[in-house]
Amino acid sequence: MISEVRQKATLAGIAAAQMNKATTEQKNVALQVMADALIANQTSIIEANQKDLERGRELGTSASLLDRLALDEKRISGIAEGLRQVIELPDPVGELLQQFDRPNGLRVEQTRVPLGVIGMIYEARPNVTVDAIGLCLKTGNSVVLRGGSAALESNRRIAEVLRESLKGTALPSDAIQLIEDSDRASVNEMLKLNGLLDVVIPRGGAALIRNVVENATVPVIETGAGICHTFVDESAIYDMAADIAFNAKVQRPSVCNSMETLLVHEHFAAKHLAQLADRFTAANVELRGCERTLALLPQAKSATEQDYATEYGDYILNIRIVAGFDEALDHIRKYGTKHSECIVTEDGSNAERFLQEIDAAAVYHNASTRFTDGFEFGFGAEIGISTQKLHARGPMGLPALTSTKYRIYGNGQIRG
Repeated sequence: MISEVRQKATLAGIAAAQMNKATTEQKNVALQVMADALIANQTSIIEANQKDLERGRELGTSASLLDRLALDEKRISGIAEGLRQVIELPDPVGELLQQFDRPNGLRVEQTRVPLGVIGMIYEARPNVTVDAIGLCLKTGNSVVLRGGSAALESNRRIAEVLRESLKGTALPSDAIQLIEDSDRASVNEMLKLNGLLDVVIPRGGAALIRNVVENATVPVIETGAGICHTFVDESAIYDMAADIAFNAKVQRPSVCNSMETLLVHEHFAAKHLAQLADRFTAANVELRGCERTLALLPQAKSATEQDYATEYGDYILNIRIVAGFDEALDHIRKYGTKHSECIVTEDGSNAERFLQEIDAAAVYHNASTRFTDGFEFGFGAEIGISTQKLHARGPMGLPALTSTKYRIYGNGQIRG
């Protein structure tokens, strides 16, 4: 008997042939219909989401993960608006990247084309379901979604609403497929579907990403865990540094671009760290620090090597006092995941060195790491943030979900 995973991937492949022919206008009409359908069905989506939240509370899910899972009218409105913004973005499919004539008279063109069937494996955020569908359909792809079991009811209802909405459009409903089997075996099966899936994109914690990267035979676009740092240099202005660091940790700690470790120059720390720590403590952030930090902040716990290598996604912050710029860079190189890194400084030379020497998808001078996001970069909804260097890096918008094709025009040429 054919498995759910293989059956739905096969249906997505058939739909991909239709998606490949869809015009920009047809895709945009479908996105608008989907956005309207989310709003029209928000009551049933929220009801399904409540079932996931209730189950999560019974299982002792952390408050930060429940926050990532939760949907309300405001969040659904934001998700629908994300789809509408994708409508306004240029369609990369068919874009002419280059053209040239060869001495033998051949004309060569390179154009953007859909990837085909994209497998998306992700965890507890149901908004990712909509983001992935919107971006994949705008770029002429089909998508096979496998979300986390924590959001199963939410994802199931969202997929039902969006598939149903496509029935009145030129796009095939089968371009959207949701794997409902919550057994981990369904993930492992997806990773081996060469010939049915063209690429797999994991989006979630370090363990999920590692499993996909290590076990997939299907090509993978790797999105990375976010152990992000903010380095407050000696010359930093206190108010700016405090606002940036606080925003990077507290504005939404559960997401991958939030700060996990604050690096503080020793001279700045001597003057300002106690005041800054009070601000974090007032926001219920647990502080963990190096020995020098503990001397200034007796309320902090001792930070271990494992702490520095952990993506908390929670109200926990490591603090390390460094002797200078080079020590901060060494720490980031050792523990960073090449996601997003920030320096707060008024020293232009140090800022340029940081931006040049730190190997990460996004590097910031005097701005919060929370801006590493497709929406904030003007890409609309994102499929994920890639920390690898092949195919795509950083927030992945529409062009990252395309490949290229060479078209060659001749008039009878043969190779001698």
